[in-house]
Amino acid sequence: MIQELTRRAEVSGLPIASPSSLQILLSNFENGKRAVNEPYRSLFRAIYGMTDDELFAPVGDPGETDNESAEYAALAARVAAARQIDHTTASLLSAQTDYLRAMDCRVGGAALVDQMNAHLTTVQEALSHAILPSIRRPLAAVLADAAALAAWQALDVGAISRAWRHHETARYAALEARDTVLLAHAMAQQAFVLVDVGDIASAVELVGEALSEAGTKVPARFQAWVYAAKAEVLSAANEVTASKKCFDEASQLLPAGPDAVDPEMPFIVLNEAHLARWRGNALATLGDETAINQLQAAVDGGGIVSTRAAAALHCDLAKAYLALDDRSEARAHATEGRKLAKQAGSIRQKLRIERLALMP
Repeated sequence: MIQELTRRAEVSGLPIASPSSLQILLSNFENGKRAVNEPYRSLFRAIYGMTDDELFAPVGDPGETDNESAEYAALAARVAAARQIDHTTASLLSAQTDYLRAMDCRVGGAALVDQMNAHLTTVQEALSHAILPSIRRPLAAVLADAAALAAWQALDVGAISRAWRHHETARYAALEARDTVLLAHAMAQQAFVLVDVGDIASAVELVGEALSEAGTKVPARFQAWVYAAKAEVLSAANEVTASKKCFDEASQLLPAGPDAVDPEMPFIVLNEAHLARWRGNALATLGDETAINQLQAAVDGGGIVSTRAAAALHCDLAKAYLALDDRSEARAHATEGRKLAKQAGSIRQKLRIERLALMP
């Protein structure tokens, strides 16, 4: 060990103790008399090919003499436990996601961060130790849905890096689930993260890829949702004609009637009222005076289903009235929007309102 430490230290240009001092140092490391610090940690990692947790984590019970055997046994136990997971378990986990989705509409994502993280951990743990594809695929579908929901909540509270990571989890999980809808959904939703960080060009490319991924064999309501998502991103890019064309495509594809949710796609909420709100949002971004009519149609049609959505609506109305140079009406909606954003814990909507520069 002394020879190997010395050799690697010389190659890496790292200053370490002399060979005679290393013998004492190693003894102190092994007996716990001295904590292992850098540069020795990096050298041990290279020598053993193991992580800090694997090399330096506490031993555990004093009577445990074979930690490697214990680790093997622990993995075997987790795999055995995962074998008890079946399609019923996956359905229960999916129901938990639906519950968190419903609560998100009522109380906002900020109040659910601990529950959401615990749920994700449970699903990921189940998936990571399941063996057979027949059970991994439904678990992966649950994870893709749950991670996309967690990503949207993170985006809303301003945790932009967490939102990105959850979207990546959703995309990987959707690939394992072999579910085109879940994959395209995660991709299109991730484009909104890119819009928020100012990378509009990448957002346009990503939502375009999501639309291509979805193709024409997905349910019509979902296809309409992706077209609307692309329309919103195009409005951020100031692509007026292209944005309006995508909304027209969404309107033609959207099934008629008041229903907004298909049981097979609980993560998609879209009917004519919701589409009107979405179109109004984009038109307000484009400075189109017809945005107000669309947003009012959304209110009249019941397209506002949460405090967060109401905050977004008032932000859009403030933006639309500002485009008409009606600062008094714009300020009134901005004030109401800020109040609702605070109630919902929505940092995203609060920032949108602040960017209008209407508030004192």
